[in-house]
Amino acid sequence: MTHAPQLKIPATYLRGGTSKGVFFRLEDLPEAARMPGPARDALLMRVIGSPDPYGKHTDGMGGATSSTSKCVIISKASQPGHDVDYLYGQVSIETAFVDWSGNCGNLSTAVGPFAIANGFIDKARLPENGVFPVKVWQANIGKTIVCHVPITNGEVQETGDFELDGVTFPAAEIVLEFMDPADDGEDGGALFPTGNRVDTLDVPGVGSFEATMINSGIPTIFVRAKDIGYTGTELQDAINGDPAALARFETIRAHGAVRMGLIGDVSEAPKRQHTPKIAFVAPPADHVASSGKKIAAGDIDLCVRALSMGKLHHAMMGTCAVAIGTAAAIPGTLVNEAAGGGDRQAVRFGHPSGTLRVGAEATQVDGQWQVRKAIMSRSARVLMEGAVRVPAPWVEPA
Repeated sequence: MTHAPQLKIPATYLRGGTSKGVFFRLEDLPEAARMPGPARDALLMRVIGSPDPYGKHTDGMGGATSSTSKCVIISKASQPGHDVDYLYGQVSIETAFVDWSGNCGNLSTAVGPFAIANGFIDKARLPENGVFPVKVWQANIGKTIVCHVPITNGEVQETGDFELDGVTFPAAEIVLEFMDPADDGEDGGALFPTGNRVDTLDVPGVGSFEATMINSGIPTIFVRAKDIGYTGTELQDAINGDPAALARFETIRAHGAVRMGLIGDVSEAPKRQHTPKIAFVAPPADHVASSGKKIAAGDIDLCVRALSMGKLHHAMMGTCAVAIGTAAAIPGTLVNEAAGGGDRQAVRFGHPSGTLRVGAEATQVDGQWQVRKAIMSRSARVLMEGAVRVPAPWVEPA
């Protein structure tokens, strides 16, 4: 039997926020993977090292967590007034599946620097020193993200003193603006898909409790921590080391997804792992972050813990932070309640790795809540660049 050599595909490995992933230019992908479909999915899974029954990603670029099992495809802008298109794939770790249903807010941070460094933006437009706003079309959800990238001596500035909880070392600050972040959905959608800021969610085998279900940044289900037996200050091991707890959260997520109109039946939830997210909230409390850093109740507005791809996230997903900021800005939601109620344009919340501040502008128009944009600061940097190698053929012949 003849064994073909590995394919060599240009790629860049970047950290964006508290995530990292493999970035490709669309034109660099093998022709069969330039269009959506099984060939593209198979390629990205092989790059990451999935499906891996050992759950370690030893034979790929993934890190065996939801924060590190990610691929991004960047291409020329398809929309007027934008610089690039950004397509995001969340690669399942142990199953053969790539979820294209949502965005990664953290990796959104790295899209601007990648676009500049890879020639998608005319150098004549860039300042010698200053900040350049890269207008990104988020192709998964059809939304605009503005990525404010610092430029020094005509190049992307990656180093700096901005510290982000959940990231080990400081780097240059990048401000992200998520424009009109409410998910429009296939049928026009709404910020609150049920029409309510709070609903009662009946979950067989788990219980009945109130929930705020919102489409902003990413579809998210918020419940009170105390209603499901938690304090809102838990770290990863308390949840991820408890299979029964994870099963309960997945059951809640599946029933919430049906109520939000994202799936027709709970049996469809395993094929939609990336969305919706599920999070639990609580009023501010003194606690200790995973790094050992002490978080004082007086320094935060609320506590939030969120699950991604079936596990408690080590920090906070960027898109979920948008949902938190949006819900906090709207009186009557469980998030706003946990933050103390009232009108709010920004909140600082505690998460397992520390704290994060996010702002949102919410207004009520003709009785409907609308959000113009959500804002947060992250950082990004190139970890490795060159090429990834993939055994050929990476997909079974038809």
